[in-house]
Order: sequence, then C-alpha cells, then structure tokens
Amino acid sequence: MTTKLTTKLAPHADALRGLLGRSLLATRDATAAELDALLSLASRFRELDLAGVRVPLFAHELAYAMFFDNSTRTKSAWAGAAARLGMQPVIVDGSSTQIAHGETASETGAMLGMNAHAMGVRHDLVLGEGQTFMRQVASGIQTWLNANQEQRTVPVVNLQCDVDHPTQTLADLAFLRHRFGARADDQDALRDKIITVSWAYSPSYAKPLSVPQGLITLLTRQGAHVRLAHPPGYELLEPCIADAKRFAAEHNGSFSVHVGGGKAMDTAFRGAHVVYPKSWGPRALMTARVAANAARDRAGLAKLERQMLAQNADHTDWICDERRMALTATSPGRPQAQYMHCLPADIGAEVSPGVMATYRDDLAREASWKLYAIMALLTAAKHPDPVGALAQFGGRPAPQGRD
Repeated sequence: MTTKLTTKLAPHADALRGLLGRSLLATRDATAAELDALLSLASRFRELDLAGVRVPLFAHELAYAMFFDNSTRTKSAWAGAAARLGMQPVIVDGSSTQIAHGETASETGAMLGMNAHAMGVRHDLVLGEGQTFMRQVASGIQTWLNANQEQRTVPVVNLQCDVDHPTQTLADLAFLRHRFGARADDQDALRDKIITVSWAYSPSYAKPLSVPQGLITLLTRQGAHVRLAHPPGYELLEPCIADAKRFAAEHNGSFSVHVGGGKAMDTAFRGAHVVYPKSWGPRALMTARVAANAARDRAGLAKLERQMLAQNADHTDWICDERRMALTATSPGRPQAQYMHCLPADIGAEVSPGVMATYRDDLAREASWKLYAIMALLTAAKHPDPVGALAQFGGRPAPQGRD
C-alpha cells in the first residue's frame, strides 16, 4: 500500500508544493497541474479512509468554519475532513459573530487567526460580497501572523461564495473522473464528453449563482464540450462566462450557451453524457439584492425573494424528467446520461421523482467526494510534503470500481 500510494502521488509532488501556504478561493486560481494534484491527493485520502486508515496529520489543531447560509453536506464534510486529519472542527453561524455589529472581515480574520489553524467560510447569497469577504479574512489572518512572527499556516477554504463553490465542483469532478475513467486523477476521463449545466425550476428560494459558475469554469478545463442552458434573465456573471470560453479554447474543448424557452433545455440535453440541472436566481433581482442587503432592508429583501420566485414560476417546464433524459447519451452502466446535483434538489420541480430515484445512490457518491476534496485542500495548504506524509500510512487499498 505504501509503495503504491507513494508511486501514485509522486508525479504531483511539485504541484502540491506549489499550493503550500495558499488559500484556494476559486478553482481558476489554480493551474491545471495543481487541480490534478489536489484530485490525486483526494483520491489517496479516499482509499485510506475506505480502508479504515486514519491520517492525523494535524493533531490537536483547530479548524474553524463560519456559515452565513444554511448547509448540511458542506458542514458535515468540513467536520469530517477536519476530524480525519486530527483537527478539532468548530462550526458557527456567521450571524452570531461580531460582523453583525460592524466588525470588518479583516478584523474577524485577525481575531480568529489568533487560535485557528484553518478557516472555512460560506458566504454565498449576495453578489459581490462573499469572495471579497473571504479574501479580506485571509488578509486579516496573514497580517496577524506576520505581525506576531508566527510561522503557522492558516488557509482559508471557500465553502461557497457568490462566485464559486470549489469544494463542491472539485467533488463533482472527482466523481465524474472516477465514473468515466475509473480514477479520480484520470486527466482525460472527460475529454470530448458533452456536459450540460442547466437552469431548472425551483419554488423554494433564489439559489446562488456559484455552483453553475464553478462548474463551467472547472469542467471547461477538462477538454469537455460544456453547454450552459437557461431562460432569459438568468445570465451568469460575465467574468465567469469569459473564463469558461478561455478555458475551453485552451484545453481543446468547447463552451456554448443556450438561452430561450424549454426547447433550449432540450437542445442542451440532446446527446449529453452528463447533465447537471439546478436552479439559480435571476440575475437582475440578485443584483438588486445587493443594495437591499447593504441597507439591512429586511422587507425589501423579502419582497425581492418573492419576485424571484415569481419569475422562476414562469419557467416551470424547465425540469429534468424522463422525457429529457431520453434525449441524452449513455453513461457507464446506464442507458442515459449521468444525472448530477449538488443537493438538496427540489423533487418535482428541478427533477422528477423518477429520475431522482434512479440516481439517488450516485448523488450520495458524488456528495461523498467533498470530504476528501476538503482534506486535500487543507493538507496541500498546510503540509510541506504531502507525498512523504501519506507514505507512512499503511492499510489495504479500497477496491477501485466505477462508483
């Protein structure tokens, strides 16, 4: 096991060293080689975990996480990743911090950086705020460490912001590589595959733009043909669209946008090998929420939410159902495309009950990779030699099937 583990990780040693001390707040901040190294590291953590081998690389350290939005899977993954690495996870509601009383993000970073050894943040509901907040927190932490001549590395992990959701999209990519190439570190597993990222109707709440944006800026780096579909008014942020086009050109894939009525969703599904239909909020009203949030106008925010749901209701035909799945191509072991969702999905709105039932186990496997993605991000940022560190752990390797 040790030799096999070292051999698999060894080619990524230089790329992993390049991630030391860094906070990866968007996948576009990493090179293709660094992303491959992270997925290889995540895959090794998964093998060890399934074999029952514990890797307490950071024993007795504190992994703090602030959540300014609801979460189930990401909170669980953060706690599980920290605990498996020997760290003590501490998860708090962001609204309970002094930020609500005017403390700046940099000040919060400095105060928490006094004791924390890693910091996770979810801040995703307001455009223009989450990514900026995280970078300011990281700056505040580093300012404190420098001022006190501390050598601790305290990476900030983006647990979802307004721009990207790196732990989710890395988990999605790991799952897809494993599904189509048998290994999460198979760099060519998705080459020439057609992957559709589509808006879908939701009656529950106006969801952030970060998951579809993260998907189109990561999957276009895989040599895939990525299609984005949505009704008019649900455009994503221009820099993310520009990045998707650039990455597709650089990696010999393609990126296309399909806007219109339900037929646009049909077009995007036709012949696809992977479909990822989920809802996000209408761009203009998501933008209007910025000013209402800054003014702490709760009534205004509630009104905007109602308006967004009303706009969603004009497109109830945007659902991933059996008819649309029948338009897709085959995927390993299935007569139709691989359906994916970050969960929770609005069953009966975003996806039909039948499609959800068919892919429920796959969605659980997809979600399980987030744990290992977080372990990889923390280890690459904090440990000077991840390859050597994991070489000391033994155990029986987990079966490598297409799950």
